[in-house]
Amino acid sequence: MTSIRRRTLTLIIGLLLAGLAVLSTFNLHDSNHEIAEVYDAQLAQNARLLQGVMRMPLAGNDHSQLYQAFNQALSEAAPRVDGHPYEGKIAFQVWNPNGEVLVHTTSAPSFTVPPTQPGFSDVVDLKNRQWRAFLLEDKQNGLRIWVGERNDVRTDLVDRIVRHTLWPNVIGSLILAGMVWLAIGWGLKPLANMAATLRARHSGSLEPLQLTPLPSELEPMQAALNRMLAQIQEVLGRERRFIADAAHEMRTPLAVLRVHAQNLLEAGTEQERRDSLEFLMAGVDRTSRLVNQLLTMARLEPRPDPPPLQRIDLSETVRNSLVQLTPWLLSKQLELAFDDSAQPFNVMASAAAIDIALNNLITNAANFSPEHGVITVKLSQAEGFYQLSVEDQGPGIDEADQARLFERFYSRGNAQGAGLGLTIVNTIATRLGGRITLANRAEGGLRATLSIPERSSHPASPRSTREPPGRA
Repeated sequence: MTSIRRRTLTLIIGLLLAGLAVLSTFNLHDSNHEIAEVYDAQLAQNARLLQGVMRMPLAGNDHSQLYQAFNQALSEAAPRVDGHPYEGKIAFQVWNPNGEVLVHTTSAPSFTVPPTQPGFSDVVDLKNRQWRAFLLEDKQNGLRIWVGERNDVRTDLVDRIVRHTLWPNVIGSLILAGMVWLAIGWGLKPLANMAATLRARHSGSLEPLQLTPLPSELEPMQAALNRMLAQIQEVLGRERRFIADAAHEMRTPLAVLRVHAQNLLEAGTEQERRDSLEFLMAGVDRTSRLVNQLLTMARLEPRPDPPPLQRIDLSETVRNSLVQLTPWLLSKQLELAFDDSAQPFNVMASAAAIDIALNNLITNAANFSPEHGVITVKLSQAEGFYQLSVEDQGPGIDEADQARLFERFYSRGNAQGAGLGLTIVNTIATRLGGRITLANRAEGGLRATLSIPERSSHPASPRSTREPPGRA
């Protein structure tokens, strides 16, 4: 792709040359016309001057000596040191009423029949040369005064004048093009300095640019670059956190799996092999749940371009999620109850985010519910929020532990949990502009409530696939 400087220069010089061509064409046409008018005026003026000379009063009305002297003077009108190169280019002729030539320059053309049409005309002489002429009739003295100029001579004069006019324009345009080139280079110098600064930076440097002084046109570019650098830092930070969390949490499960696999190899009886195999399968399940939770956390990390929210029916979304979770709850000898009001629950949110949050809340409730316990899901509306509550019949929580339950990898009283379930729900609540609260029920058990504003304006969490039920 061509450079900005070359593109700008090409456009400016192209427009300049196009404008010069149009102006030169117009000036050429106008100059030809105006010069022709000037020469025509000179022809008419010379004819009238000659008329004045021919009217000079003489004693005895004898003009022969005057005509002879006038012819002699005109025949000497040739380029000399004291004259002008164009002096002898005009021809004169004067006829009397009888058609006799009274005055005739040596350069004047010969006519078989003297012209009779007064005014300007274009004529061709016997030598097939074209003339621009002016004929003046002096009816008082019965004279016809003809003044002419050859077209080839006039054209040569016009061409010389036009060339002398156009050449300065051409040379001036070339000089102006060079000045424009230098001016554009000077104007783009700050951009070149910015490019040089970026090239000189270390490849791993993500520090914001601080170029001063900076033209106002480049300030938005610097701001956009700094915003992009900040986004890159955020993305790299998320990746580093994910890698660190995954490495930290996967170390122990993998070590445990290795111990179980070793016990399986060293088992001496069928019962020992079965027990070791069951421990190994349980460890694999826990590791799988941990990986799924880590991937979910990675998907829920803030992104620079989150997908837009959509208006969804919260009741229908919850009902669809519960249909998927019911077989798993029944396999754990648990009952599920869903209580919602008859009114619609239309909210700006993400169905995938609601599904993930409900999945984790019910998983937590199932992990702490007694056998044949009941998990109740409720939908309600209060103080500008839609509230999604999940209640269990477990032991509840201690007030001292409540603040830590939203920390990553903190799992209270659940050895199989990854400690990420409530962290995921809290992240979703924040992304939706809501909140998650935990409270012990008076009749026993825990109530976890996800509150979503009725008119949420926060970006929804990224779309995610459903994860298999598991302990949080």
